[in-house]
Amino acid sequence: MTSNKKSKIFIIDTSAVLSGKQITDMQGDMVTTPGVSNELKPGGRDYQTYQFLIEKGLKVISPSKYSVDFVNKNAKETGDFGRLSSTDVEIMALALDLQKKHDKNIMILTDDYSIQNLANYLKIKFEPISQNSITKRFKWIYRCRGCGKKFKEHISICPICGAKTKKIVSKSEHIN
Repeated sequence: MTSNKKSKIFIIDTSAVLSGKQITDMQGDMVTTPGVSNELKPGGRDYQTYQFLIEKGLKVISPSKYSVDFVNKNAKETGDFGRLSSTDVEIMALALDLQKKHDKNIMILTDDYSIQNLANYLKIKFEPISQNSITKRFKWIYRCRGCGKKFKEHISICPICGAKTKKIVSKSEHIN
């Protein structure tokens, strides 16, 4: 008798390691990206946790350039581009790569709200570790603090009046 229940692949974000929560009991494979190891300082408690995860089978995989470019393009659409680190982009891109390659449930473990926002937009499953999950998906834009001009792209200084810009929500949508 075969089971049609898909096995899982958990993509471990830096915030999952930093949470200090037990994540080795998850039923499925664990993967991460090289950027996560680069964000952890050798010798500390968090680095030791990361090394323990490696010993328990955590695999480090680099995402494809195609998926990195796709994530960046979509992050610009949602306005998350300036909010995501290169490691965050790697995590999202790896999720896309794994969704294409495997008949498994792909789940990002993260407390990062920008990752959750873009993951929801891209229909990638995520699960928070220590915090509540997002309840709304946002589309961000920039508005000049001086003249009020709005920009879709990340611009820190207004080209019209020279004042700093501020990130604001242009649209929000409840998520399930």
